[in-house]
Amino acid sequence: MDITPIIESLNDAQRSAVTAPSQAMLILAGAGSGKTRVLVHRIAWQIQVEGLQAHSILAVTFTNKAAKEMRHRIEHLLNVSSQNLWIGTFHGITHRLLRRHAKAAKLPDTFQVMDSSDQLRVIKRLLNTLNLDDTKWPPREVQWFINAQKDEGIRARHMLESADYHQKQMLQIYRAYEELCERSGLVDFAELLLRCHELLRDNPDLLEFYQQRFKQVHVDEFQDTNTIQYAWLRLLTHDKDNLFVVGDDDQSIYGWRGAKIENIYNFQSHYPNHLIVKLEQNYRSTGTILKAANHIIANNNDRMGKELWTDAGDGEPLSLYAAFNEQDEAFFVIERIKTWIKEGGMRSDTAILYRSNAQSRQFEEKLMATGTPYRVYGGLRFFDRAEIKNALAYLRLMNNHDDDASFERVINTPTRGIGTKAIDEIRNIARIESKSLWSSTMSLLNTHTLTARAANSLSNFLNLIKELSVQTESLELSEKVKLVIEKTKLIELYQKEKMDKGEEKIENLEELVNAAKLFDFDRDNEEGMNELDMFLTHASLEAGDSQSDDTEDCVQLMTIHSAKGLEFKVVFLVGMEDGLFPSQQSIDDISRLEEERRLCYVGMTRAMQQLYLCYAESRRLYGRESYPRPSRFLKEIPTELIQEVRIRASISKPIANSQTNNKFVNPSSLYKLGQRVRHEKFGEGVVLQLEGSGAQERVQVNFSEVGIKWLMLAYAKLSNL
Repeated sequence: MDITPIIESLNDAQRSAVTAPSQAMLILAGAGSGKTRVLVHRIAWQIQVEGLQAHSILAVTFTNKAAKEMRHRIEHLLNVSSQNLWIGTFHGITHRLLRRHAKAAKLPDTFQVMDSSDQLRVIKRLLNTLNLDDTKWPPREVQWFINAQKDEGIRARHMLESADYHQKQMLQIYRAYEELCERSGLVDFAELLLRCHELLRDNPDLLEFYQQRFKQVHVDEFQDTNTIQYAWLRLLTHDKDNLFVVGDDDQSIYGWRGAKIENIYNFQSHYPNHLIVKLEQNYRSTGTILKAANHIIANNNDRMGKELWTDAGDGEPLSLYAAFNEQDEAFFVIERIKTWIKEGGMRSDTAILYRSNAQSRQFEEKLMATGTPYRVYGGLRFFDRAEIKNALAYLRLMNNHDDDASFERVINTPTRGIGTKAIDEIRNIARIESKSLWSSTMSLLNTHTLTARAANSLSNFLNLIKELSVQTESLELSEKVKLVIEKTKLIELYQKEKMDKGEEKIENLEELVNAAKLFDFDRDNEEGMNELDMFLTHASLEAGDSQSDDTEDCVQLMTIHSAKGLEFKVVFLVGMEDGLFPSQQSIDDISRLEEERRLCYVGMTRAMQQLYLCYAESRRLYGRESYPRPSRFLKEIPTELIQEVRIRASISKPIANSQTNNKFVNPSSLYKLGQRVRHEKFGEGVVLQLEGSGAQERVQVNFSEVGIKWLMLAYAKLSNL
């Protein structure tokens, strides 16, 4: 047996992880250390060397993109099909199990998966049914509350009545939401995990079957798992010591959405016979970038400890730029990108990373002004677009009349003369009689209490869906989609929209037909799903995937959270100011501050060749102007790793900010190095440097309270002491 292809490309630590005897293992994989390679080669080793069957291996990821990448690499490495491997996202794998065992999971065979926007629509309707003002009970807040409970494994029945009015009302909404979903056969993303956990927990024979079937369980990005995900993994691997997890506590940055960094720490006590392997050799960044990142993350107390290194050399120092304001910051970044492009670099190799989405506006304006193509990473994906979701809702309702979320979405899309009064009556019947909206509509029509126009419109709507069910029964999937789009008059709806938006939506609907035509349907799928069911589920799971598609050569703009898992030759980490990064809310909270520091570590280690750190001495954001201090994270980087960038006499405050009676001061005649001065906001300080002339004159002052700042003399209003 030739095992050379599996191990020859691995370094010593990677090889140790891949070839270790079967046992519980924690691979502590630093940024850029080859964690995906280790996962892929470990699975290949178990199949080829240890003789495990492909169907006995389970690998769980967080994105469909990661799952596809693993499959592709395994097929290339072993030159065999990965079809029998259970590789997928948490949502995808649990959905597969629930389809197989819907009855045991107490679900109808035709249950539908809701993505987050469909779930939000259901919640909005529910609040209306409960006569709750959505200004006092924001739907997104309710959605967050429900999903947060499910992520912790908590049902409404598990929660105690609270004396607090807000908590009491939230519990009532949660109960009503659970009842609605049960009645309609609807399953949200959080429910997939919780319901699958309950399925295995409450069916010992079924649990034992899957414990025996999955000889090895692998998990990617383990530090991002939440409570219910880890509980589900522990059920599958109980007393088996066959859990192989790859993660990095230094890159745990999703605590705000339920990720538990404690999982990576608790692994050691839950699996006492575990082995830890640290992957510290980095294949992405220069030595200087890694040294700076190591120094910053070392300030966190709760970490398992590792230090990234590379044998690729130190590279360039980090560049630090102190901007006058957010406009100057954007100007500097765009000018550096233009220089990079002139020297032969690709736009797509540059990324502007920020803490808050609101920071992107200045950069977008400057990029548009210079005609530089750019993309805000994380924009709407194909299956998230409204026109696509409308067409899919018709398909879902055609497939399952009791799908309330789809019914609600398209009953008046396009407008068909069904008023809010009639819809409210339908909702009321559904609430009182515990029926679906479809059944409630039929009941309402039988009472003959509606106006002739409303009754006619509702009858036509129901008949349209029934006719579509019959007319599409024997058609190919793409023909079904095409006919539904035509018969529901969605094309006519978007033809009425002005400018290019309507045309773009029509093109998207045409692409949906093409997507259906190219859909890869596994007729022998173990869950017994038909092609339409599988296509609709694929659409829901894709809509919930956080990864964006590849595009043309353009500058990349994104939050640091969105940059996780990506890499760029040149990275601009902007807004490095206390109150912005780290955020104001985290400064006085040690645990949140440590997560912010991990976020900084993640942002820095996205850079391959050059890292720019930028902060502004004044910033207007969220409608307020502030004079922030440089981020405390900057002070944690050794000065020998940083070079300050100076742009002499080239940037000034915006003309709109100047006063017509300004008298520009000559610094050489009024100020001297070492002179003490006072600023009305920053207090007393000492002049360190003078530069520029005329309108661009500025002075560097070391203030005793706020540190070193560069000030434009035309606006500084300094007084001599």
